[in-house]
Amino acid sequence: MQVATIRTEDGLRAARRDGEELVLLPFDDVGALLASGAGWAARAAATEGTRVPVAGADYASLVPMPEKVFCVGLNYADHAEEAGLPIPEYPPLFAKFGRSLIGAHDDLAIPAASDKVDWEVELGVVIGKPARHVSEADAEDFVGGYTVVNDVSMRDWQLRTSQFLQGKAFEASTPVGPYLVTPDEVDHARSLAMELVVDGEVKQRTNSDQMIFSVAQVISYISTFITLAPGDLIATGTASGVGHLASPPVYLTPGSRMTCSIEGLGSQTTRCVAATDGATAAA
Repeated sequence: MQVATIRTEDGLRAARRDGEELVLLPFDDVGALLASGAGWAARAAATEGTRVPVAGADYASLVPMPEKVFCVGLNYADHAEEAGLPIPEYPPLFAKFGRSLIGAHDDLAIPAASDKVDWEVELGVVIGKPARHVSEADAEDFVGGYTVVNDVSMRDWQLRTSQFLQGKAFEASTPVGPYLVTPDEVDHARSLAMELVVDGEVKQRTNSDQMIFSVAQVISYISTFITLAPGDLIATGTASGVGHLASPPVYLTPGSRMTCSIEGLGSQTTRCVAATDGATAAA
């Protein structure tokens, strides 16, 4: 099953994809659907409501305001190698915030404060039920579904200090979606082809089976120190091919267009625009 959060005349609504139509669900967004508790998927599958065409749907961020957004750094060996860094012993973690997220096809306003805006296609994991002190063996049971994340990074801000947060959490900078795809459709994302294209040129191409720390390992690790709640998002890291480490470096500018695709999860297209009066694109 595939579910999304779309913008309608009456506000945000969760929707289930049924072929080339979206069936509106009685929840404000996918986060609210997941928070409705056990059986959320069965309820979503059984609901019959107003239908709207997929073509032209206005996708909001999948979970517009998750309680937590965790990101894993250096989770692909080839990316660690291109960065000249050792393979980490534990998952390097940093955070984003709800205000950092935008919809799958929203414009990305290049902030005036940064001239080193970079791309990172990543597998996104959305938590389906509360997870605390979860074993690696049981961790996949807590996944609500998988999605596409572009961890857009302001490298000049990221590298100001040893802490990445300020370069990763810019407001309205991280496209998420369009869909949450349930684990049964993609075998828990164990081996999905991933690609990012900028202005028609493939910049990143990898497979989720290349992750150093698996989805189960990451969930178990995080749940050891904090409870993961329904709707929480985990971006699981990127592979080689980021612009900052190219020779010479290449960055996103107004007019750039990115397409991020993950096999079985869909794709997102992001147009880069100039920020106006220091503002960023609408969340």
